[in-house]
Amino acid sequence: MNLIILLAALTVAQSPATLESKVRALIAESGAEVAVAYRTLDGKSELLIDPDKSFHAASTMKVPVMIELFRQVETGKLKLDDPLPIRNEFRSIVDGSPYKLSEGDDSDLEVYANAGKTMTLRRLNELMITVSSNFATNLLIEKLGVENIRATVTKLGADGMKVLRGVEDSKAFEKGMNNATTARALLVLFERIGQSRAVSPAADKEMLEVLKRQKFNDGIPAGLPKGTPVAHKTGTITRIHHDAGIVLGPKPYVLVILVRGIQDQKVSGPLMAAISREVWGSASSSQLPVSSFQFPVSSFQKRQLGTGHW
Repeated sequence: MNLIILLAALTVAQSPATLESKVRALIAESGAEVAVAYRTLDGKSELLIDPDKSFHAASTMKVPVMIELFRQVETGKLKLDDPLPIRNEFRSIVDGSPYKLSEGDDSDLEVYANAGKTMTLRRLNELMITVSSNFATNLLIEKLGVENIRATVTKLGADGMKVLRGVEDSKAFEKGMNNATTARALLVLFERIGQSRAVSPAADKEMLEVLKRQKFNDGIPAGLPKGTPVAHKTGTITRIHHDAGIVLGPKPYVLVILVRGIQDQKVSGPLMAAISREVWGSASSSQLPVSSFQFPVSSFQKRQLGTGHW
């Protein structure tokens, strides 16, 4: 009996190291800078690889914007169905000069189509998260106040998330005044949501449902069994590709993957899917056949994921 217990204990003790070695091998092969933060919502398992390395946040900074929106709704300051005028003019944090957002550089056209009209805060939040609308993001940041967003991030203990400004402020970008994040910061924010400790149980549940409607799913979800719900937010700019969220499997966990240095998202996406697959395998003690993936896996992706006969 004692031998059985010892072997079981050794198996548990070796699991995190085995996962770490597999993930580090994938990172090394990619040649990119990658930070990973994984933790089950019960806090019993975790993996941290460069969790405090700072990256350009890209659109992952929209998560704290959403949290602050729901916080202000919770306090009664705002209502989700409040209308907001749609005006395409914002001020640079560098010198206050005006700038506009371009439809061609955004991932959504609905807000542009409503210029001169109004949209509800609820709809703007939906577009900011699910299709990563930059226009919706800037409108919400302007309404909520960037200083309030920063204060909420600090209160939640996610200091590695630095929200300085809205999107497409070219003057700020040229001066290096960018939004930044660490894997640990996003881990903390998603943990708070997943544990109903970000705003309130009701608000956190509603935020989870919005995150589950994410339209860009070539990262974390692509490494999971078909049908596995994921409440997540992606972020992409040149040579930056992130995905962070909660995998709502039998044993829910938070996974954050930040990637810097890969030009083609058709390469960085499979890398994140491969890491996601290894984490799922560790969390569920199973390995997935190619047929189990959420999305079709190309021959190139099979090589990256270590599947198939190559």
